[in-house]
Amino acid sequence: MLILDKPYVSNFLIETIRKNKLAVLENDYSRMCSNEIAPYLMSEKPFMSKYQASKTPKLYTASENSIGWIFANAEFSDLAEKINLFKNKIKFRALTSPMYPDFYYQGVKISDLEHISFEELPVPFIIKPATGFFSMGVYKVHNESEWEQTKKDILLEMRKVRNLYPNEVLNPDSFIIEECIEGEEFAFDAYYDEHGTPVLLNAFKHYFASENDVSDRVYYTSKRIIEEYAPIFTDFLSEIGALAKVRNFPVHVEVRINKDGKPVPIEINAFRFGGWCTTADMTFHAFGFNPYEYFFRAEKPDWKSILSRTNDSLYSIIVLDNSTGQEGKKIKAFDYELLCSGFANLLELRKVDYKQYPVFGFIFAEIKRDAFVEIEKISASDLREYILD
Repeated sequence: MLILDKPYVSNFLIETIRKNKLAVLENDYSRMCSNEIAPYLMSEKPFMSKYQASKTPKLYTASENSIGWIFANAEFSDLAEKINLFKNKIKFRALTSPMYPDFYYQGVKISDLEHISFEELPVPFIIKPATGFFSMGVYKVHNESEWEQTKKDILLEMRKVRNLYPNEVLNPDSFIIEECIEGEEFAFDAYYDEHGTPVLLNAFKHYFASENDVSDRVYYTSKRIIEEYAPIFTDFLSEIGALAKVRNFPVHVEVRINKDGKPVPIEINAFRFGGWCTTADMTFHAFGFNPYEYFFRAEKPDWKSILSRTNDSLYSIIVLDNSTGQEGKKIKAFDYELLCSGFANLLELRKVDYKQYPVFGFIFAEIKRDAFVEIEKISASDLREYILD
């Protein structure tokens, strides 16, 4: 069973629904998606009745915009409670405190930022919305002068995005300050089966252009990444599952590997894989299986077999976030053709209405290891060279 909502649903997910005849909640967005899924749309009452009647119900949300609907309509279950356990970063830190007893964090209202004593904060530290999405409102602070500027930037940014997403997706009034987690960053999709056993579906390294880069610009996966990190991430998921006690539960996870080689969670997003249908769809490009189908069919990747037929390329997701310094509404045109010419093996270009959302689109690309400069170049770009007058 699926809930579709703004801002995006891929053709790959639409085809998955059609092929597997999956039930989809009928709403304004799903009705607009594609005629191919029209036979599988169900109105609210039958949809929830079907969910309640199943002994092992499986629900997937393609967008965090659906969280509000679940909170309002699933009062018969613990769905809202389990989602909020992960979505609210303050509650999540409390959940994982047995695993990381010395981890520093505190919640703060945006109206109280001016009253925070800088001397009491761990430097460097991260401040971000307690309930957030993408890299909106995420700042890394190294000193007091940066802190003074960050507070101003947060107020300005939150005014701009206040009505862009529902409060259940991005709450512009509640923030968390936490210690900076050092180490390489990774993102991965997984699900907990009906017994609560985790199944890892992929793993992507988050590449940063510099120490101060907190953007979501580049993620890539490869045969080597899966070989090295699959056992580590699976063990980590088992520890989280023991605390959260979830079943039939898809997740998108972001972690850093600390100096001891232990994954430290940044956040875990419930009931979905990577946003905007990114990481799950790229998994099919890179490894040849469909993560959505694996979740609904309770299948597990045979990584040994899969990797034996996988090449050594880097399969990269390029997030074209608007880092130009110009509002999307004021940009006349964006040169997608020029941007795409910077990749030797472009797998897919997904354009986004950048006048409505702070992103120009997404690129999926296969990048040979000796062509890593393609990643370095796009990571360092503010994308201004692709704006057309």
